[in-house]
Amino acid sequence: MPIVEILWPAFVLGLLLVFIHAVFGLEIIKRGVIFTDLAIGQVAAIGVAVSSAFLEGRYQTPLTLFFAFTAALVIAYASRRLRHVEAFIGLLYALGISSIMLILAQSGQGMELFNKLSAADILFAAPADVLKAFLLYGAVAAVMFLIYPRTSGMLKEIIFFTALAITVTSSVQIAGVLVVFALLIAPAYAALIQKRWPSLPFAWLFGGLSVTLALFLSYRFDLPTGYTIIATVVTGSLILVLSNTESA
Repeated sequence: MPIVEILWPAFVLGLLLVFIHAVFGLEIIKRGVIFTDLAIGQVAAIGVAVSSAFLEGRYQTPLTLFFAFTAALVIAYASRRLRHVEAFIGLLYALGISSIMLILAQSGQGMELFNKLSAADILFAAPADVLKAFLLYGAVAAVMFLIYPRTSGMLKEIIFFTALAITVTSSVQIAGVLVVFALLIAPAYAALIQKRWPSLPFAWLFGGLSVTLALFLSYRFDLPTGYTIIATVVTGSLILVLSNTESA
């Protein structure tokens, strides 16, 4: 079977992940709450862990959405009311990962599930996964481009963190917490460092090329897809940032 027929769902799914996470990544870096996505993703993954450890995989999406919404609302409140909010978000992340480890310790497949929650394999994604992601991320993007810029105050915060929670709920189940964090921060960081092109198109192009290279390397050398995506996009971002130290 030609490589294109094998990899096109993973390629399109990777581009969709880059597309939606670049939108949030630029906003999160500008807000100075870098670890927001990581904390929400880690808390959201508690829902996956509970479903896998105690419910044989049932109710995974509603449980993940519940934990993601809870974390998003808590961070939205903390962002407006607390000083040193990054420390608060860091503690929330630590609580999320420790909770997952305690839950998965009750399962005989704990470490395997933990690795899947950190960086899943999207190399053999199904067309149905692509369609589902396309519809969800398209709806979220419509909200972020058409409604979010016209709001202000607490309503703006609620819309942002709700849209982020919905996105993370899906992304964590598709790709894992660390892949989501890498795609959120690395393309956006590289885009904001360079000054030649508009940030969002640059982040999409940078992330798209990185994911394409990662999928090829993963397929060609039989590497774990999730960690190959993380290594590729983060390495590219760090090289670009270091090469633009004067403009930074």
